[in-house]
Amino acid sequence: MNRRAFIVGHLCLLSAAAFLVTGCHKDDFPAYASNYREFAYITNGGSNTVFIYDIVNLREDREVIVGEHPVAVAASAIRNEVYVVNSGNGTNNGSLTIIDTEKNQPVATIAVQRAPVALDIDDTAAIAYIANSGSNSISAVDLKTHREKFVMGVGEKPQAIQLTPDNKSLLVSNSLGNSITIFNTTDATAGQKPRAVFEGCPGAGNIVVLPDSSKAFAACTTGHQVLSIRLSDGKQPDRAEALMDVGKLPGFLALKPDGGEIFVMNAGSDTISELSTPTNDIGGSYLMGAHPQQGLVTADNSQLYVSNSGSNEVTIYAIDDGQRIGGVSVGDGPSAMALSSLGHLLLVVDTHSGDLALVRTASHALFNIVPTGSGPNSIAVKSFTVK
Repeated sequence: MNRRAFIVGHLCLLSAAAFLVTGCHKDDFPAYASNYREFAYITNGGSNTVFIYDIVNLREDREVIVGEHPVAVAASAIRNEVYVVNSGNGTNNGSLTIIDTEKNQPVATIAVQRAPVALDIDDTAAIAYIANSGSNSISAVDLKTHREKFVMGVGEKPQAIQLTPDNKSLLVSNSLGNSITIFNTTDATAGQKPRAVFEGCPGAGNIVVLPDSSKAFAACTTGHQVLSIRLSDGKQPDRAEALMDVGKLPGFLALKPDGGEIFVMNAGSDTISELSTPTNDIGGSYLMGAHPQQGLVTADNSQLYVSNSGSNEVTIYAIDDGQRIGGVSVGDGPSAMALSSLGHLLLVVDTHSGDLALVRTASHALFNIVPTGSGPNSIAVKSFTVK
Protein backbone atom coordinates (compact mmCIF):
# COMPACT_ATOMS: atom_id res chain seq x y z
CA MET A 1 0.00 0.00 0.00
CA ASN A 2 1.44 3.42 -0.92
CA ARG A 3 1.67 6.28 1.54
CA ARG A 4 -1.26 8.24 0.09
CA ALA A 5 -3.56 5.21 0.15
CA PHE A 6 -2.58 4.58 3.78
CA ILE A 7 -3.33 8.20 4.76
CA VAL A 8 -6.68 8.20 2.99
CA GLY A 9 -7.63 4.85 4.49
CA HIS A 10 -6.58 5.99 7.97
CA LEU A 11 -8.69 9.14 7.62
CA CYS A 12 -11.66 7.06 6.51
CA LEU A 13 -11.32 4.81 9.55
CA LEU A 14 -11.04 7.75 11.92
CA SER A 15 -14.09 9.41 10.38
CA ALA A 16 -16.11 6.19 10.56
CA ALA A 17 -15.09 5.64 14.19
CA ALA A 18 -16.10 9.18 15.14
CA PHE A 19 -19.43 8.65 13.39
CA LEU A 20 -20.14 5.44 15.31
CA VAL A 21 -19.01 6.68 18.73
CA THR A 22 -20.37 10.21 18.80
CA GLY A 23 -23.16 10.04 16.27
CA CYS A 24 -23.79 12.99 13.95
CA HIS A 25 -25.58 16.19 14.66
CA LYS A 26 -28.94 16.35 12.90
CA ASP A 27 -27.96 19.59 11.18
CA ASP A 28 -25.02 17.79 9.57
CA PHE A 29 -26.57 14.43 8.72
CA PRO A 30 -30.32 14.30 8.13
CA ALA A 31 -32.55 11.36 8.96
CA TYR A 32 -33.72 9.85 5.67
CA ALA A 33 -36.82 7.85 4.81
CA SER A 34 -36.11 4.20 4.08
CA ASN A 35 -36.99 4.59 0.39
CA TYR A 36 -34.87 7.72 -0.16
CA ARG A 37 -31.76 7.48 -2.33
CA GLU A 38 -29.07 10.02 -3.10
CA PHE A 39 -25.85 9.48 -5.02
CA ALA A 40 -22.95 11.52 -6.36
CA TYR A 41 -21.63 10.58 -9.81
CA ILE A 42 -17.99 11.46 -10.56
CA THR A 43 -16.51 11.00 -14.03
CA ASN A 44 -12.97 9.55 -14.10
CA GLY A 45 -11.42 10.75 -17.35
CA GLY A 46 -8.30 8.63 -16.90
CA SER A 47 -9.98 5.31 -16.17
CA ASN A 48 -13.11 5.50 -18.37
CA THR A 49 -15.37 5.03 -15.37
CA VAL A 50 -17.94 6.76 -13.19
CA PHE A 51 -17.43 6.51 -9.45
CA ILE A 52 -20.74 6.45 -7.54
CA TYR A 53 -20.86 7.61 -3.91
CA ASP A 54 -23.82 6.85 -1.64
CA ILE A 55 -24.60 10.14 0.17
CA VAL A 56 -27.23 8.56 2.43
CA ASN A 57 -24.98 5.81 3.78
CA LEU A 58 -21.71 7.76 3.36
CA ARG A 59 -19.85 5.08 1.42
CA GLU A 60 -18.79 4.05 -2.05
CA ASP A 61 -21.63 2.41 -3.96
CA ARG A 62 -19.69 1.20 -7.00
CA GLU A 63 -17.61 2.17 -10.01
CA VAL A 64 -19.01 1.50 -13.49
CA ILE A 65 -17.37 1.47 -16.90
CA VAL A 66 -18.66 4.02 -19.41
CA GLY A 67 -17.18 5.32 -22.69
CA GLU A 68 -13.68 6.52 -23.44
CA HIS A 69 -12.50 9.55 -21.44
CA PRO A 70 -15.68 10.79 -19.72
CA VAL A 71 -15.55 14.55 -19.17
CA ALA A 72 -19.01 15.75 -18.16
CA VAL A 73 -22.06 14.49 -16.29
CA ALA A 74 -25.61 15.76 -15.67
CA ALA A 75 -28.63 14.40 -13.82
CA SER A 76 -32.23 14.41 -14.99
CA ALA A 77 -34.62 16.37 -12.81
CA ILE A 78 -37.61 14.13 -13.61
CA ARG A 79 -36.21 10.72 -14.62
CA ASN A 80 -33.99 8.47 -12.54
CA GLU A 81 -31.15 8.82 -14.99
CA VAL A 82 -27.70 10.38 -15.20
CA TYR A 83 -25.98 11.27 -18.48
CA VAL A 84 -22.23 11.03 -19.10
CA VAL A 85 -20.37 12.63 -22.01
CA ASN A 86 -17.42 10.53 -23.24
CA SER A 87 -15.04 12.61 -25.35
CA GLY A 88 -13.26 9.65 -26.97
CA ASN A 89 -9.67 9.73 -28.19
CA GLY A 90 -9.97 12.73 -30.51
CA THR A 91 -10.07 10.58 -33.66
CA ASN A 92 -13.23 8.53 -33.28
CA ASN A 93 -16.62 9.92 -32.42
CA GLY A 94 -17.52 10.39 -28.77
CA SER A 95 -20.61 9.12 -27.02
CA LEU A 96 -23.26 9.67 -24.38
CA THR A 97 -23.77 7.01 -21.69
CA ILE A 98 -27.07 6.79 -19.80
CA ILE A 99 -26.96 5.43 -16.24
CA ASP A 100 -30.10 4.09 -14.54
CA THR A 101 -29.79 5.55 -11.04
CA GLU A 102 -32.08 2.98 -9.40
CA LYS A 103 -29.73 0.18 -10.47
CA ASN A 104 -26.62 2.37 -10.87
CA GLN A 105 -25.77 0.63 -14.11
CA PRO A 106 -25.29 1.95 -17.66
CA VAL A 107 -28.28 1.12 -19.86
CA ALA A 108 -27.26 2.71 -23.16
CA THR A 109 -24.33 4.34 -24.95
CA ILE A 110 -25.15 6.54 -27.95
CA ALA A 111 -22.60 7.67 -30.52
CA VAL A 112 -22.47 11.42 -31.17
CA GLN A 113 -19.86 13.50 -33.03
CA ARG A 114 -16.15 14.12 -32.44
CA ALA A 115 -14.73 15.17 -29.07
CA PRO A 116 -17.89 16.09 -27.14
CA VAL A 117 -17.08 18.14 -24.03
CA ALA A 118 -20.31 19.44 -22.45
CA LEU A 119 -24.06 18.85 -22.27
CA ASP A 120 -27.34 20.24 -21.02
CA ILE A 121 -30.68 18.50 -20.62
CA ASP A 122 -34.17 19.51 -21.72
CA ASP A 123 -36.10 17.22 -19.40
CA THR A 124 -39.51 18.22 -20.77
CA ALA A 125 -38.61 17.33 -24.34
CA ALA A 126 -36.35 14.42 -23.25
CA ILE A 127 -33.43 15.74 -25.29
CA ALA A 128 -29.75 16.03 -24.37
CA TYR A 129 -27.83 18.73 -26.21
CA ILE A 130 -24.12 17.94 -26.51
CA ALA A 131 -21.32 20.28 -27.60
CA ASN A 132 -18.89 18.49 -29.95
CA SER A 133 -15.61 20.43 -29.86
CA GLY A 134 -13.96 18.30 -32.54
CA SER A 135 -16.68 18.70 -35.17
CA ASN A 136 -17.97 22.22 -34.41
CA SER A 137 -21.46 20.93 -33.87
CA ILE A 138 -24.27 20.25 -31.39
CA SER A 139 -25.81 16.79 -31.15
CA ALA A 140 -29.42 16.46 -30.01
CA VAL A 141 -29.93 13.03 -28.45
CA ASP A 142 -33.41 11.60 -27.92
CA LEU A 143 -33.37 10.24 -24.36
CA LYS A 144 -36.40 8.02 -24.95
CA THR A 145 -35.28 6.27 -28.12
CA HIS A 146 -31.56 6.43 -27.28
CA ARG A 147 -30.41 7.83 -30.61
CA GLU A 148 -28.83 10.95 -32.03
CA LYS A 149 -31.85 12.84 -33.34
CA PHE A 150 -30.15 15.65 -35.30
CA VAL A 151 -27.01 17.80 -35.52
CA MET A 152 -26.61 21.59 -35.72
CA GLY A 153 -23.47 23.47 -36.77
CA VAL A 154 -21.87 26.10 -34.52
CA GLY A 155 -18.60 28.06 -34.38
CA GLU A 156 -15.09 26.77 -33.96
CA LYS A 157 -14.44 24.49 -30.97
CA PRO A 158 -17.62 24.76 -28.90
CA GLN A 159 -16.70 24.64 -25.24
CA ALA A 160 -19.84 25.17 -23.14
CA ILE A 161 -23.58 24.78 -23.66
CA GLN A 162 -26.52 26.15 -21.71
CA LEU A 163 -30.30 25.94 -22.04
CA THR A 164 -32.38 28.81 -20.72
CA PRO A 165 -34.58 27.83 -17.74
CA ASP A 166 -37.69 28.10 -19.94
CA ASN A 167 -36.04 25.65 -22.42
CA LYS A 168 -36.77 27.99 -25.33
CA SER A 169 -33.19 28.94 -26.18
CA LEU A 170 -29.86 27.14 -26.38
CA LEU A 171 -26.58 29.05 -26.01
CA VAL A 172 -23.20 27.69 -27.11
CA SER A 173 -19.78 29.25 -26.52
CA ASN A 174 -17.20 28.71 -29.27
CA SER A 175 -13.75 29.02 -27.70
CA LEU A 176 -11.70 29.28 -30.91
CA GLY A 177 -14.46 31.08 -32.77
CA ASN A 178 -14.53 33.75 -30.01
CA SER A 179 -18.29 33.79 -30.23
CA ILE A 180 -21.65 32.83 -28.72
CA THR A 181 -24.25 31.00 -30.83
CA ILE A 182 -27.96 31.06 -29.92
CA PHE A 183 -30.64 28.66 -31.22
CA ASN A 184 -34.38 28.41 -30.85
CA THR A 185 -35.16 25.03 -29.32
CA THR A 186 -38.93 25.02 -29.80
CA ASP A 187 -38.48 24.24 -33.50
CA ALA A 188 -34.97 22.75 -33.52
CA THR A 189 -34.17 20.51 -36.50
CA ALA A 190 -31.16 19.07 -38.29
CA GLY A 191 -29.00 21.75 -39.87
CA GLN A 192 -30.98 24.56 -38.25
CA LYS A 193 -29.40 28.01 -38.57
CA PRO A 194 -28.70 29.98 -35.38
CA ARG A 195 -31.08 32.66 -34.19
CA ALA A 196 -28.13 34.91 -33.39
CA VAL A 197 -24.32 34.89 -33.24
CA PHE A 198 -22.32 37.28 -31.07
CA GLU A 199 -18.64 37.68 -31.90
CA GLY A 200 -15.91 39.50 -29.98
CA CYS A 201 -15.76 37.22 -26.93
CA PRO A 202 -12.15 35.94 -26.98
CA GLY A 203 -11.83 32.40 -25.70
CA ALA A 204 -15.58 32.12 -25.09
CA GLY A 205 -16.26 29.69 -22.26
CA ASN A 206 -18.65 29.17 -19.38
CA ILE A 207 -22.24 30.50 -19.75
CA VAL A 208 -24.95 31.21 -17.18
CA VAL A 209 -28.55 32.36 -17.71
CA LEU A 210 -30.75 34.26 -15.26
CA PRO A 211 -33.65 32.30 -13.70
CA ASP A 212 -36.22 34.31 -15.68
CA SER A 213 -34.42 33.54 -18.99
CA SER A 214 -34.00 37.26 -19.72
CA LYS A 215 -30.20 37.56 -19.83
CA ALA A 216 -27.14 35.43 -20.39
CA PHE A 217 -23.52 35.97 -19.40
CA ALA A 218 -20.46 34.36 -20.98
CA ALA A 219 -16.85 34.29 -19.81
CA CYS A 220 -14.44 35.63 -22.45
CA THR A 221 -11.45 33.82 -20.99
CA THR A 222 -8.53 35.09 -23.06
CA GLY A 223 -10.00 38.60 -23.25
CA HIS A 224 -10.34 38.84 -19.44
CA GLN A 225 -13.95 39.94 -19.84
CA VAL A 226 -17.57 38.85 -19.37
CA LEU A 227 -20.16 39.38 -22.11
CA SER A 228 -23.76 40.24 -21.18
CA ILE A 229 -26.52 39.37 -23.68
CA ARG A 230 -30.16 40.44 -23.44
CA LEU A 231 -32.13 37.48 -24.78
CA SER A 232 -35.03 37.78 -27.16
CA ASP A 233 -38.50 37.88 -25.62
CA GLY A 234 -40.15 37.12 -28.96
CA LYS A 235 -40.72 40.81 -29.63
CA GLN A 236 -37.19 42.21 -29.44
CA PRO A 237 -34.15 40.41 -30.89
CA ASP A 238 -31.17 39.20 -28.88
CA ARG A 239 -28.64 41.98 -28.28
CA ALA A 240 -25.28 42.39 -26.61
CA GLU A 241 -25.50 44.73 -23.63
CA ALA A 242 -21.99 45.01 -22.23
CA LEU A 243 -18.46 43.62 -22.31
CA MET A 244 -17.12 43.94 -18.77
CA ASP A 245 -13.47 43.80 -17.71
CA VAL A 246 -12.72 41.36 -14.88
CA GLY A 247 -9.54 39.56 -13.73
CA LYS A 248 -7.10 37.45 -15.71
CA LEU A 249 -8.35 34.23 -17.29
CA PRO A 250 -11.97 34.32 -16.14
CA GLY A 251 -13.26 30.79 -16.40
CA PHE A 252 -16.19 29.67 -14.30
CA LEU A 253 -19.25 31.85 -13.56
CA ALA A 254 -21.13 31.14 -10.32
CA LEU A 255 -24.69 32.51 -10.36
CA LYS A 256 -26.62 33.18 -7.17
CA PRO A 257 -29.89 31.23 -7.12
CA ASP A 258 -31.83 34.51 -6.92
CA GLY A 259 -30.06 35.70 -10.08
CA GLY A 260 -28.90 38.99 -8.59
CA GLU A 261 -25.14 38.48 -8.81
CA ILE A 262 -22.51 36.44 -10.60
CA PHE A 263 -19.11 35.58 -9.18
CA VAL A 264 -16.36 35.27 -11.77
CA MET A 265 -13.47 32.87 -11.09
CA ASN A 266 -10.32 34.63 -12.33
CA ALA A 267 -7.83 31.76 -12.46
CA GLY A 268 -4.98 33.95 -13.68
CA SER A 269 -5.20 36.56 -10.93
CA ASP A 270 -6.26 34.35 -7.98
CA THR A 271 -9.38 36.47 -7.48
CA ILE A 272 -13.12 36.50 -7.89
CA SER A 273 -15.01 39.43 -9.41
CA GLU A 274 -18.52 40.34 -8.31
CA LEU A 275 -20.95 41.23 -11.10
CA SER A 276 -24.39 42.80 -10.64
CA THR A 277 -26.70 41.19 -13.19
CA PRO A 278 -29.39 43.93 -13.37
CA THR A 279 -26.88 46.73 -14.04
CA ASN A 280 -23.90 44.89 -15.59
CA ASP A 281 -21.65 46.60 -13.03
CA ILE A 282 -18.48 45.00 -11.71
CA GLY A 283 -18.13 45.44 -7.96
CA GLY A 284 -15.07 44.47 -5.99
CA SER A 285 -12.43 41.85 -6.72
CA TYR A 286 -11.39 39.61 -3.86
CA LEU A 287 -8.34 37.41 -3.39
CA MET A 288 -9.13 33.71 -3.06
CA GLY A 289 -6.63 30.84 -3.23
CA ALA A 290 -4.28 30.01 -6.07
CA HIS A 291 -6.03 29.44 -9.41
CA PRO A 292 -9.74 29.47 -8.51
CA GLN A 293 -11.45 26.93 -10.73
CA GLN A 294 -15.13 26.72 -9.86
CA GLY A 295 -17.61 28.45 -7.59
CA LEU A 296 -20.84 27.31 -5.96
CA VAL A 297 -23.41 29.49 -4.16
CA THR A 298 -25.54 28.03 -1.38
CA ALA A 299 -29.31 27.79 -1.85
CA ASP A 300 -29.93 30.66 0.59
CA ASN A 301 -27.63 32.98 -1.43
CA SER A 302 -25.43 33.60 1.62
CA GLN A 303 -22.14 31.82 0.91
CA LEU A 304 -19.86 31.11 -2.03
CA TYR A 305 -17.54 28.11 -2.13
CA VAL A 306 -14.48 28.45 -4.37
CA SER A 307 -12.25 25.53 -5.35
CA ASN A 308 -8.61 26.63 -5.72
CA SER A 309 -6.63 24.12 -7.75
CA GLY A 310 -3.27 25.69 -6.96
CA SER A 311 -3.64 25.83 -3.20
CA ASN A 312 -5.61 22.59 -2.64
CA GLU A 313 -8.22 24.47 -0.67
CA VAL A 314 -11.88 25.42 -0.84
CA THR A 315 -12.39 29.02 0.22
CA ILE A 316 -15.63 30.12 1.89
CA TYR A 317 -16.79 33.64 1.04
CA ALA A 318 -19.63 35.43 2.90
CA ILE A 319 -21.60 37.21 0.19
CA ASP A 320 -23.45 39.79 2.30
CA ASP A 321 -20.30 40.70 4.24
CA GLY A 322 -18.09 40.71 1.16
CA GLN A 323 -15.24 38.82 2.76
CA ARG A 324 -13.57 35.45 3.17
CA ILE A 325 -14.65 33.65 6.29
CA GLY A 326 -12.51 30.54 6.09
CA GLY A 327 -11.10 27.72 4.06
CA VAL A 328 -10.92 23.94 4.06
CA SER A 329 -7.91 21.92 2.93
CA VAL A 330 -9.00 19.12 0.62
CA GLY A 331 -7.09 16.94 -1.88
CA ASP A 332 -4.72 17.91 -4.68
CA GLY A 333 -6.24 19.98 -7.48
CA PRO A 334 -9.81 20.67 -6.31
CA SER A 335 -12.04 21.51 -9.26
CA ALA A 336 -15.69 20.51 -9.70
CA MET A 337 -18.06 20.79 -6.73
CA ALA A 338 -21.63 19.92 -5.79
CA LEU A 339 -23.85 20.24 -2.75
CA SER A 340 -25.94 17.42 -1.37
CA SER A 341 -29.66 17.89 -1.99
CA LEU A 342 -30.24 19.15 1.57
CA GLY A 343 -27.05 21.20 1.56
CA HIS A 344 -25.39 19.51 4.53
CA LEU A 345 -22.39 18.27 2.54
CA LEU A 346 -20.12 19.95 0.02
CA LEU A 347 -18.58 17.40 -2.36
CA VAL A 348 -15.29 18.40 -3.97
CA VAL A 349 -13.58 16.58 -6.84
CA ASP A 350 -9.79 16.55 -6.48
CA THR A 351 -8.52 16.08 -10.01
CA HIS A 352 -4.81 15.57 -9.33
CA SER A 353 -5.04 13.25 -6.31
CA GLY A 354 -7.98 11.29 -7.74
CA ASP A 355 -10.38 11.55 -4.84
CA LEU A 356 -13.58 13.06 -3.49
CA ALA A 357 -13.52 15.32 -0.43
CA LEU A 358 -16.63 15.65 1.72
CA VAL A 359 -16.98 18.85 3.77
CA ARG A 360 -19.62 19.51 6.43
CA THR A 361 -21.23 22.81 5.52
CA ALA A 362 -22.46 23.52 9.06
CA SER A 363 -18.95 23.47 10.52
CA HIS A 364 -16.84 23.92 7.37
CA ALA A 365 -14.84 20.89 8.47
CA LEU A 366 -13.48 18.08 6.34
CA PHE A 367 -15.45 14.90 7.01
CA ASN A 368 -13.80 12.37 4.71
CA ILE A 369 -11.69 11.82 1.61
CA VAL A 370 -12.59 8.91 -0.67
CA PRO A 371 -10.47 7.64 -3.61
CA THR A 372 -12.46 7.77 -6.85
CA GLY A 373 -10.34 6.77 -9.83
CA SER A 374 -7.92 8.25 -12.34
CA GLY A 375 -8.42 11.87 -13.38
CA PRO A 376 -11.83 12.74 -11.90
CA ASN A 377 -13.16 15.89 -13.53
CA SER A 378 -16.90 16.47 -13.04
CA ILE A 379 -19.73 15.65 -10.63
CA ALA A 380 -23.52 15.49 -10.48
CA VAL A 381 -25.85 14.65 -7.58
CA LYS A 382 -29.12 12.79 -8.04
CA SER A 383 -31.74 12.16 -5.33
CA PHE A 384 -35.01 10.21 -5.63
CA THR A 385 -37.37 7.87 -3.83
CA VAL A 386 -38.07 4.29 -4.80
CA LYS A 387 -41.49 2.66 -4.73
